[in-house]
Amino acid sequence: MPMTKMSTKMRANTDPTTKIGLFGIGLDAYWPQFKGLKKRLEGYLGEVEKKLKRPGIEIVNVGLVATPEKAFAAGHRLRQADVDLIFLHVTTYALSSTVLPVVQRARVPVIILNLSPEPAIDYAAFNKMGDRTKMTGEWLAHCGACPVPEIANVFNRSRIEFHQVTGRLHDDPECWNEVDAWIDAARVSGIMFHNRLGLMGHYYNGMLDIYSDLTLQCAHFGGHMEIVEVDELAALRRTVTRRQIASRVAEFHEIFDIQPECPQTELERAARTSVALDRLVREHALGSMAYYYMGTGVDENEDVISSIILGNSLLTARGIPIAGEYEVKNVQAMKILDNFGVGGSFTEYYALDWNDDVVLMGHDGPGHIAIAEGKTKVRPLDVYHGKVGRGLSVEMSVRHGPVTLLSVVETGDGRLKFLVAEGESVDGPILEIGNTNSRYKFAIGARNFVNNWNGHGPAHHCAVGIGHISHKIEKLGMLIGMETVKIC
Repeated sequence: MPMTKMSTKMRANTDPTTKIGLFGIGLDAYWPQFKGLKKRLEGYLGEVEKKLKRPGIEIVNVGLVATPEKAFAAGHRLRQADVDLIFLHVTTYALSSTVLPVVQRARVPVIILNLSPEPAIDYAAFNKMGDRTKMTGEWLAHCGACPVPEIANVFNRSRIEFHQVTGRLHDDPECWNEVDAWIDAARVSGIMFHNRLGLMGHYYNGMLDIYSDLTLQCAHFGGHMEIVEVDELAALRRTVTRRQIASRVAEFHEIFDIQPECPQTELERAARTSVALDRLVREHALGSMAYYYMGTGVDENEDVISSIILGNSLLTARGIPIAGEYEVKNVQAMKILDNFGVGGSFTEYYALDWNDDVVLMGHDGPGHIAIAEGKTKVRPLDVYHGKVGRGLSVEMSVRHGPVTLLSVVETGDGRLKFLVAEGESVDGPILEIGNTNSRYKFAIGARNFVNNWNGHGPAHHCAVGIGHISHKIEKLGMLIGMETVKIC
């Protein structure tokens, strides 16, 4: 089922508008000397603004900055506008004193756009102009690359981190795809900063690698951790009506491939919990959740937790990723991938197929059914291995084609970093055990993938999304100050 169909059905909170700052630079001494130059450069800036515009993105264009006075005013305006990212379009030679105050005051990441207005100067036509003043004006309209070293020098000496996109204003997909990736990374950074992550239950006893410093998560990503009680979910479940249960069972039949051996009573039990979960998410405005609970000794709580998988799978496909085993780091990775538009399913590798040189990966519990290969099956299980209870579970493979794996790694020196790998989800036999299961092939081979991945010390869970987006994750890491390691 396409992600676009499911992701719009329910959102726990409204994604914040991403604000992108934009300014161009020039030298005011040129304006009286070269007629039409300023207007021409402003036209370049207008073209950039058009290319940056898209739904959910607000462009704050402070215009062409050509004096220190205008630079200070532009910096104040961008700061007041609360922009997330600045694009500096270098239109012609300009003094670095007209750049530094803007970026210093705004205090957000800056991308230098070094864009040529044409693929090349028309040398023959240029040299036939005859009027050297006009020739100089024409030259200045093409010399945007000139001040970039000066700007880079001043940024470095001022300890201002910057990034560059070099290319052409028109007909340069590589250049504008890179710009798109920066905007997408800024958008995801803003979503993570405002995200409300629910924490329900506790860690799986003894699973030391997934224990995480919650303050460290907030320090890197921002956001809010909302602790919610299993008892609250159980109480909400009592209020669910028979009509709501019937409606949700009908939805299950529409979305899932319900296997004939699934008892109607189990479908209704899962439906009751699913409806209650939706209400829990709404009332706490959650954008993601990590959970685990044994539920032993309290029958009602055990009944809730053992009927949660279908409801959590629906939420995950609707943009509210749910990670089992209280895997906070991994639900962050799932949220990142999902907001890049590629899914983000909970997984781990468990075996190697040496005959086909593939890595077998999957997990019990919820899956991201919007990125499944075909319709996700629902099967009954007599036992949830390593956990309490029995009930329904989902069985799916991630859609065949390119995939990206992402792990949020907590390092030994008390920081977070991204660990990324790109590969392919490939066809072939899987284990039909009522869990998510996929076969992945990597360019470096299964042996090197496992050795290189393990060498960075991630937790044993990771998130998987469709498509190759490591370049976007790297840019997100740059924006929020996190190292990104790509192994393939």
